[in-house]
Amino acid sequence: MIMEAIKRSITGIAFGGMITFIALTVVIITDTESSATEIWSYMLCSFIIGIYFGLSSFIFGDNGWSILKQTILHFILSIAFYLIIALTAGWTPWEIPAILLTSLIFLFIYAIFWTGYYLYYKKIEKSMNRNIQQRDGRQKL
Repeated sequence: MIMEAIKRSITGIAFGGMITFIALTVVIITDTESSATEIWSYMLCSFIIGIYFGLSSFIFGDNGWSILKQTILHFILSIAFYLIIALTAGWTPWEIPAILLTSLIFLFIYAIFWTGYYLYYKKIEKSMNRNIQQRDGRQKL
């Protein structure tokens, strides 16, 4: 369990690093001025968010909860955690319209990822069922 948590945390840090690289690329292309302290702070926040998302995947483990309950819990914890980091880091201003817009963007991105995972696991499910049917068909012969 501990090794799995470390593995997921490292994976989260890697994703945070990729997001930071993309953000830094945009900063360079747009010739935006930024201090090393600001970049370091934003990168740290990206890593923290990456670690959170790596570890929060444990919610979807075998715990006896329905997929709906797991998804709702994961979404609520994720948006709360993201908003805390985004507001603290200064990514989102402390203004209601900005917080609402950030929340809507988060919801949209979350929905894209959720849909992608849903379709992926449906494809896996069909493949497994097809393999079981083929295996059962051969055993009856």
